[in-house]
Amino acid sequence: MMQASSWRLYPWVIAAGMSVVIAVNIGMITAALHTFPGKASGGEGFDLSNRYNAVIDRVQAENALGWSMAAESDPAAHPVLRLRDAAQQPLIGARIAATAERPVGDRQTTDVDFHETTPGVYVAAATLPARGQWDLLFTASAGGHDLTATRRIVVK
Repeated sequence: MMQASSWRLYPWVIAAGMSVVIAVNIGMITAALHTFPGKASGGEGFDLSNRYNAVIDRVQAENALGWSMAAESDPAAHPVLRLRDAAQQPLIGARIAATAERPVGDRQTTDVDFHETTPGVYVAAATLPARGQWDLLFTASAGGHDLTATRRIVVK
């Protein structure tokens, strides 16, 4: 009598391995379809590309101002902006329109009202609602000029 070789199981091992790969792929596709909204933030990239020269012109005008800005969070979780002009003197009397939003996780956005506490230092009237990273999107206006910027702060 002849002994059966274990090689006869080889096609079954290959089929089982491929079945595992197919099952994992189906699971990944299902997870991706149920967690991705299916669009990239309202076509902003396309709209931005259509007015690219205007964006470049605005950025060059803002850079020509020479303003500098720094953002941080104070111990009480108030956002703080420090604005300086081209001569590195405090930028006094600026109007600031700002929003804060979470860069990761569930979308959380809040409007932020700033007031000048000392020359060139602007502190938000309210605290941010949660600890962690926040992106401050703001426009500072002073002397007939505007500067739009984004700064990341960490609320501890």
